[in-house]
Amino acid sequence: MAFVVLDNCIKCKYTDCVAVCPVDAFFEGPNFLAIDPVICIDCGLCEPECPANAIVQQDKVPAEQHGFIQLNAELAALWPNIREVKPAPTDADTWNGVPDKLQYLAIE
Repeated sequence: MAFVVLDNCIKCKYTDCVAVCPVDAFFEGPNFLAIDPVICIDCGLCEPECPANAIVQQDKVPAEQHGFIQLNAELAALWPNIREVKPAPTDADTWNGVPDKLQYLAIE
C-alpha cells in the first residue's frame, strides 16, 4: 500500500511533505507532486505535513479520485525526484480547496 497525492495538490504544490519522506518517494511536475507507489513505504509521515490535505493512503482515496492512484505511478515515472522543500506557487493559497482541478494539471 502507498500514499497518493490527490486533486487538491494541483496548482498548490506545497512541498512540505518532501522534507519528511524517508525514502524520497516524491516526484515533481510543473504544478503537482506525485508519489511513486513502488518507493513509498507507507510510513504516513507525509500526510499530516500537507497544508492542502492532498495526500491520503491508497485505500482511503475517494471513489471519484481513484484515477489518481494510477496517475501518481505514471507521473512519478516521468518526472524528476524532489528531495528538498521549495516555495509554493505565489497563488497556492488561492487554489487550495478549489474542486475538480484535474483540468489544470500540467504534465510538462
